[in-house]
Amino acid sequence: MKLGFSLTHHGRVGGDSRQARDSVIAQVMLAEEVGFESVFFGHHYLTRSAFLQPMTLASFLAARTDRIRLGLGVYLVSLHNPVAIAEELATLDVVADGRVVAGFGSGYRKREFRAFGLPFSQRYARLEESIEVVRALWSGEPVTMSGAFGQLEDQVLHLRPTQTGGPPIWLGAFGFEGIRRAARLGDAWLAPPGESPDQIGRSRELFDTERQTLGLPAASEYPILREGFVATSRRKAYDVARPGIIRQYEEYRSWDHRQDVDKLIRDHSLVGDPDDVVTRLRRLEELGFDHVIVRMQWTDTSVEQTMESIRLFGRHVIPAFN
Repeated sequence: MKLGFSLTHHGRVGGDSRQARDSVIAQVMLAEEVGFESVFFGHHYLTRSAFLQPMTLASFLAARTDRIRLGLGVYLVSLHNPVAIAEELATLDVVADGRVVAGFGSGYRKREFRAFGLPFSQRYARLEESIEVVRALWSGEPVTMSGAFGQLEDQVLHLRPTQTGGPPIWLGAFGFEGIRRAARLGDAWLAPPGESPDQIGRSRELFDTERQTLGLPAASEYPILREGFVATSRRKAYDVARPGIIRQYEEYRSWDHRQDVDKLIRDHSLVGDPDDVVTRLRRLEELGFDHVIVRMQWTDTSVEQTMESIRLFGRHVIPAFN
């Protein structure tokens, strides 16, 4: 079991973004020090916060870390030209010495597509096209393709990623069709944080069945996102995490607003004392997930509280899986 860290890399509206910058540096360096496998960055535009964009931030942090993998979780490729994405991620993989995971997604906020002048209805087609173009360019072979992105005529990307064939592509997805797409096109499916263990177990079975039907090998990894917070007591962890998780889930437009957040925290988040968290991670391990990426900071969580949770993960949780 590998444990990753999902970074909250945005600051309050009207706040000092340099403080947000300094806090993410401190968190990522501490996460690497205590043994986290990876750090993942989200991606959005026009948010209700001062959002540090992930590609620039990952490059910035690549120079300040040595071991921890840098993952996009997920990058909204449907909003961008895949030729640019291929070049930018190849650059990042070189800068980070092969530590990059390319988590891709289609996006779900209509305002972002309107701002880019792109049809929301084409988000899945653009995602599939982008993956095809990016992989072709990362191969180092001449590429001739045309589509919504533009046209390539016998073009070669001479900047080769450090990882052979490029960074692994993980696809974030909800629902049966999205999971089938992840099975068909991705190296792995990045499972979402809001489903119960029983639900997510069934979804993983669907993913595996689809790959077997297509004659594809098992995924390179089985990652899953989870909300989580460790404190010295279950009550303290719950009191710190609950307000932030409630506000976070109220912001999601593609998820069910009526979701019982208390049930989410109680039944299938990683919120609790170290023993609680280890027990819940064991359950995910039984379901076949081998890389759990934990978000520990929300709007109402202080940097100090998050740093203490990272330390407790490193001291009491990560050693249980080494």
